[in-house]
Amino acid sequence: MLAVGARAPDFVLRDQNNQEVRLSSYAGRRAVLLVFYPLAFTGICGGELRDLQASLEYFSAADVEVLTVSVDSVFSHKVWADREGFSFPLLADFWPHGAVAASYGVFNATAGFADRGTFLISPSGVIVYASVQGPGSPREVSAWRDAVAAL
Repeated sequence: MLAVGARAPDFVLRDQNNQEVRLSSYAGRRAVLLVFYPLAFTGICGGELRDLQASLEYFSAADVEVLTVSVDSVFSHKVWADREGFSFPLLADFWPHGAVAASYGVFNATAGFADRGTFLISPSGVIVYASVQGPGSPREVSAWRDAVAAL
């Protein structure tokens, strides 16, 4: 996993609406909360993303863009976002399979998906918070809110 103080690798991925999202487009403007999750339509991942949706107003008020990433396809993300009402980008690290997760050191090659990596990236592109948990351990949004408050 990339450590606090490292420069966040840039990437371009497609969201659930098949629109390109480039991390560096937020440089100098907003911090980014980058949340990797294993798979769409799963219980723990769904709970985490619903908690994110419920906290979006907090992150927005703090000038933090929320981006989530999994190896699922754009099409899976579209169905899941529509069903759950997710209004933040769900980015598809589909092909090359898990390349962005690997660049952040959170790709689980044995399982074929990302572990639960979370990175808060400052507007200057530096990682100011980093954590990773295995696929069966849910994360608490409160830790992310604490990291944002420390920005």
